[in-house]
Amino acid sequence: MIAAWSRADGARRVTAAFRERFGTAPDGVWSAPGRVNVIGEHTDYNAGLCLPIALPHRTYVALRTRDDDRVRLASAQESAVWEGDLGGVAPGTVGSWAAYAVGVAWAAREDGLAVRGFDAVVDSCVPYGAGLSSSAALECAVAVALDDVHGLGLGGDDAGRARLASLCIRAENEIAGAPTGGMDQAASLRCREGHALLLDNRDGSTRHIPFDLSAHGLALLVVDTRAEHQLADGQYGARRRQCEIAAEALGVPSLREVEDLDAALDRLDAVLAGDVEREVVRRRVRHVVTDNRRVELVERLMDADDVEHVGPVLTAAHASLRDDYEVSVRELDLAVDVAVAAGALGGRMVGGGFGGSAVALVRAGDVDRVASAVAAAFADARLTAPAFLVATAEAPAGRD
Repeated sequence: MIAAWSRADGARRVTAAFRERFGTAPDGVWSAPGRVNVIGEHTDYNAGLCLPIALPHRTYVALRTRDDDRVRLASAQESAVWEGDLGGVAPGTVGSWAAYAVGVAWAAREDGLAVRGFDAVVDSCVPYGAGLSSSAALECAVAVALDDVHGLGLGGDDAGRARLASLCIRAENEIAGAPTGGMDQAASLRCREGHALLLDNRDGSTRHIPFDLSAHGLALLVVDTRAEHQLADGQYGARRRQCEIAAEALGVPSLREVEDLDAALDRLDAVLAGDVEREVVRRRVRHVVTDNRRVELVERLMDADDVEHVGPVLTAAHASLRDDYEVSVRELDLAVDVAVAAGALGGRMVGGGFGGSAVALVRAGDVDRVASAVAAAFADARLTAPAFLVATAEAPAGRD
């Protein structure tokens, strides 16, 4: 299992790295969690619903503010060191991992906040490229650090954290060039320990739902398939554009407004030209609308303390992501199919897709057996060995 660092250990590691790099102590250490989404995928940029939890695996940032405009960034996960002037940052100017960090400072300035240059070192135990939001964890750790050292006062309440999340989204969309929605940043900044975050992306409202699977004798097993997860390669953006085409054709601001799915699909048949485009867009709409309904169903099941029946909902979501949204890959399908065959109550791919991770809802006593079955299936298929972790609902971004 991929172990998370303790908060104290993470802070110690990144502080030592900062001292070694810059020869002085940082102003402090801040961290932010990765996330795993229980249900509601590719719904965020369609103003829909999703239900993520914050992971115990976090990204740590040791940061020291400067009196000038200079930014120096180093990471334990990347060999390249980035250095530049904050005033020179703009879309298209930062082509490395540093875009996710310096982009947050750029977005803060664009939003009228007084942010100076800084030195920072990053270290992380969020699995990289696993679809568990390592990028959002980096952005959000930098966001709470900048908020703290500049006394912006945004980290102390949910409204301020929602604003910080919006800065992180803008950094990812405009500086890093990944056209993602806002679920990842909201989860990292706005989740609550022991709870799942029911996020309504239409108005930004939230509800915290108690999420203690162990009390029900269950666990959420995450399978990192090691199939590299990429969001900036055009496939993610293509799905988003297809949803925008559908919303425009239906005359609605977003697919969240679609209540009568059959009528919407009939309307698309009538107004879209080209059999191929029409069928593709129909499938995208069907996934988004039905996944919003699945989020609502999981909410009802959890409110009724009927957690075991969440499993089949996850499996139905995977079929929708695989067949209608077409974002799954061989490794994700294999992980889900084998986990369910080995006794999992249900499972699905998570994240943007095209690689990354899957989750399986399993009985606590079956975690090792299900993981072993998935690992054996990957070995038989001559695929890279997967990695595993058990997801629990942990604390949001903050100072360590």
